[in-house]
Amino acid sequence: MPSKPPPPITIDAVYAAPGYLFRRMQQIAVSIFMEECKAFDLTPVQYAALIAIHTHPGIDATRLSAVIAFDRSTLGSVIERLQAKDYVERKPAPEDKRIKLLHLTKSGAAILREIIPAVERAQARMLEPLKPADRKTLMGLLVQLVDLNNEASRVPLRAEDALEHLGKAG
Repeated sequence: MPSKPPPPITIDAVYAAPGYLFRRMQQIAVSIFMEECKAFDLTPVQYAALIAIHTHPGIDATRLSAVIAFDRSTLGSVIERLQAKDYVERKPAPEDKRIKLLHLTKSGAAILREIIPAVERAQARMLEPLKPADRKTLMGLLVQLVDLNNEASRVPLRAEDALEHLGKAG
């Protein structure tokens, strides 16, 4: 039996591929976030870092990278930018001065309170074109896909493991 010829290579095939669509939606999501939050001069990753530090004061950078599923080496520059904006401070850990623990400054806590409505607008805008039932379906499927493919990530989400070390799991 002759083998089936491979499908033709077309740009339409690229446009219909899940990876391409996820990448495009990520571009769109970041664009909407940046537009809604432009007055605050924060990126989505900086925002996630501030939320995690607020939620887990005294977290170190390694645990932070696990909690927000972000590459540890790149996270260093994110933390430096947040420090330069006076949103985060690093304090040496009492048991090991080489480890720096992260805390929000008063400015960091204030910017976090102020940006929340803009972030909520951005999140709503991302899903706005869909009908309410479709939004719920999409979110359910995305949560499922992310959870089932977590181990395939270059930086798998390890929030529970990271928080266990802080003594604040749950």
